[in-house]
Amino acid sequence: MPAAPLIRTATSDDEDALGRIDRDTWSTLHAVMPRPRPPYEPFYSERFGPRDHFVAELDGRLVGYVRLGFPTALACNAHVRQILGLAVADEARGAGVGRALLRAAREEARRQGARRITLRVLGHNVPARTLYESEGFVVEGILPGEFLLDGAYVDDVLMGHPL
Repeated sequence: MPAAPLIRTATSDDEDALGRIDRDTWSTLHAVMPRPRPPYEPFYSERFGPRDHFVAELDGRLVGYVRLGFPTALACNAHVRQILGLAVADEARGAGVGRALLRAAREEARRQGARRITLRVLGHNVPARTLYESEGFVVEGILPGEFLLDGAYVDDVLMGHPL
């Protein structure tokens, strides 16, 4: 039986590995931005730094991350947190990494006093939607045909979970 992933808050030393995971897992299954090309943008930004990320390690290697933030900058929306990114390296899929990262984000949102947590997922991303539903997220809205990806219109699905 494989070891459970170690989940921890990201550090500045994780930036290069997180950037590689982000680039290696890029797919129109979940990405609406074009494929990254060199020179690559830094993974961390002015808006999102290490404090906004949990990372997963398996056997001492970084294999995934989740980004947790606010859906808007509005004070009237401060009781909500949103998952703003989740990626798991191909070699770690099926090892419980995504589930562990989701649970860590949910617990951190609770710790911060949030009342609910939301996320957006592309309608055709069945593996992600199945994971989210198994963790108690429900569809709260659909924007039909919101994105044109690889010549096909894809729904944007808003999912939420009370805390």
